[in-house]
Amino acid sequence: MAYVGATPARLPLTSSDLADSIVTAAKIATDAVETAKVKDLNVSNIKIADVAASKLTGALPAISGAALTDLPTETKPTIASISPSTIDNTATAVTLTGTNYVSVPQVEAISSTGAITAADSITYTSATTIVATFTLAVDGTYFLRVENNDGNAVRSTTALLTVSPAPTWVTAAGTLGIFAGESAIATQTLTCTDATSFAITSGAVATPLTFTTGTGSCTITGTQTQHTSAATDNFTVTATDAEGQTADRAFSMTWIFNMTGGGQFN
Repeated sequence: MAYVGATPARLPLTSSDLADSIVTAAKIATDAVETAKVKDLNVSNIKIADVAASKLTGALPAISGAALTDLPTETKPTIASISPSTIDNTATAVTLTGTNYVSVPQVEAISSTGAITAADSITYTSATTIVATFTLAVDGTYFLRVENNDGNAVRSTTALLTVSPAPTWVTAAGTLGIFAGESAIATQTLTCTDATSFAITSGAVATPLTFTTGTGSCTITGTQTQHTSAATDNFTVTATDAEGQTADRAFSMTWIFNMTGGGQFN
């Protein structure tokens, strides 16, 4: 219908001009409301579940009170255990057991001071096993960190790896001497630095000689009765330190008979 007289001025609609239910969803075309027509802060209390995933583009801001689905997830590696857990200062292979390893990850040892040392070499065995070789000059405890090629990483929650020198033998390997079989021997002292215990792990001393373990050294004393003619006993002594590291050394004792007097002959 044509106006008679001046056409009224065109004014924008306001919320008060629209009674509830006058403008329904059926009366609005699907593409009628565009981004340019919606001002910031003019849309509130929208339910994310009511918005199709195809309508959400670009980076989403933080949204509180809404459950988001169909978002990408990250798969991080884990570290369950390592073996061995104690190594010395020489190059040593350490097996890491966990999950979600990807060929080939990066592995690092992190000291209590934060110093980071990359593994000398890394071997990927499977998604649950990798082997990292470390040469760590500084004694102490270390956290381990594994980073996959996609940047997902894990650092152990505790210092899993201990670096400590292995026991070092002072007493030379080989014969401890030649002994008169009928007499008590002089005390034989075997010394090994950093050892906290000793054990004969192969062979044996003649019975009933007494082998006594100690800290830093062990001893052999007594009078043998096992042999009645010339003989040699060979045995290996294993020294163990506080961290469970070991060092072996082979020794022998030779017995002779029908000699005047007694004692040890070198």
